[in-house]
Amino acid sequence: MASKVTRIVLSGYYGFNNSGDEAVLLSILTALERAGEEAGMAIEPVVLSGDPETTTRLYGVQAVHRMKPGALLGAIRSSDGLISGGGSLLQDATSSKTIPYYLGVLKLAQWFRKPTFIYSQGVGPVNRQSFYPYIRHVFSRSAYVSVRDRESAELLMRMGVGQDAIQVVPDPVMGLRLPSSKPGQPALDHGKGFDASGRPYVGVSLRFWNQDRSDMDAIADMLLQLSRMRKVHLRFLPFHGASDEEASRYVMKKLENEVSEVDGLCGGPSAAAEVGTVMSLCAPLEHPQSMLQEVSQCRVLVGMRLHSLIYAASQEVPLAGISYDPKIDQFLHRLQEEAIGTTAKLDAARAASHMCCLLDDVDGWREEHHKAITLLKQEADQPAQQIVQWLRHKA
Repeated sequence: MASKVTRIVLSGYYGFNNSGDEAVLLSILTALERAGEEAGMAIEPVVLSGDPETTTRLYGVQAVHRMKPGALLGAIRSSDGLISGGGSLLQDATSSKTIPYYLGVLKLAQWFRKPTFIYSQGVGPVNRQSFYPYIRHVFSRSAYVSVRDRESAELLMRMGVGQDAIQVVPDPVMGLRLPSSKPGQPALDHGKGFDASGRPYVGVSLRFWNQDRSDMDAIADMLLQLSRMRKVHLRFLPFHGASDEEASRYVMKKLENEVSEVDGLCGGPSAAAEVGTVMSLCAPLEHPQSMLQEVSQCRVLVGMRLHSLIYAASQEVPLAGISYDPKIDQFLHRLQEEAIGTTAKLDAARAASHMCCLLDDVDGWREEHHKAITLLKQEADQPAQQIVQWLRHKA
């Protein structure tokens, strides 16, 4: 029988309609629930969110606004501990305000003598070395520290965080399951992956990066060459709301003279069935498991967004990454893979040929990567288990 309720505050990039970060949140919530049940503890999460109402509606948990000091302080003071993560929280590539915010939340919890836990974070890049002592100070006072790749651990060690204090674990989303899936069973029949006209779905996850859109132009060229080599269904999957939808539309516009656009997942008997490659744009999806379902329907996937690649790996969908940030390469390395190109340089012909190779040997890719993916899935719940055990022994 469960003991008293243990309240844990979750701090991350939540409530901003980013499918990847929402998947991180859902993965942590479900991992904590499983770990709590195994330990006989009732875990009550409180999420710091940019949109508390939506967070509560989607996941059935309490949420408070992350930028309202009174609500934030109240949540921390009434809690039994604070989790920071996952995701790329401690980096200054996107803003100089990101690191101070997340460190500030951690430090507030420590001031209130609450245990703090770092949950599978990706650390870096940290270009301003003036942040180093603050990160070292806060992390060294945390009860548990886990990062999602070896490179993050090495950066923390260069900052002065002790090696013994850092655990390297997979991204929590590797443990996310489709509602119908059970442990040890595939979420979907791998015979799927084709539209009604027999075209294999090629998932495409894009984001704007280069100001001159040269990266989008190169990707459009790659997809155009792929469409000439294979009859496929290009399925554009916006992971971050309107901005990714705009990036998808930009590339689709480049393809429209040779590739027909169809509605949604149709691809069924229609005029489009008489032509070669077709393309469609996934409608906005609010719940991360809905996007996971979309990815699971793909035969292969090419992605810029980190969590598009993680979704694909978790469903054993052959993947190809285009790197704009070290975190992409770091995840691919865990699968013994390399990016097919970067936002600075993408050989469209070689990348298209690589995609054809993936399409031609889906079963071979799965066989080669099954063991590594299974291990990552098994390890994804380790932070939740460690945190719950720590709280249980301190109760």
